[in-house]
Amino acid sequence: MACTFEIYKDKAGKFRYRMRAANKEIILSGQAYKSKASCKNGIASIKKNSKNDARYDRFKAKNGKLHFNLKAANHQVIGVSQGYASASGCTNCIKRIKSDAGRAKIIDLTK
Repeated sequence: MACTFEIYKDKAGKFRYRMRAANKEIILSGQAYKSKASCKNGIASIKKNSKNDARYDRFKAKNGKLHFNLKAANHQVIGVSQGYASASGCTNCIKRIKSDAGRAKIIDLTK
């Protein structure tokens, strides 16, 4: 089973998306949107930009965990990773997003 995107509402009633790996682990999260259409546009941007390695900004957080942000062509952050203890874990997640984002099914949990 491939990765999926889930659209959901947060506690403030805003639309958000998260990308889940086949094992159901959240591997990428998006910002809050006022409308579902804007949230879907965010997912479309992930699908469009995910294959380009230059769009991934890798960094180490203060707690020592490795993270990455996925950015659009305008350098706006469109996806935020979870923290990884190892460089290989972080790299493998990016590889998974590159290979699966374009064909990932969207599941709307707001219906």
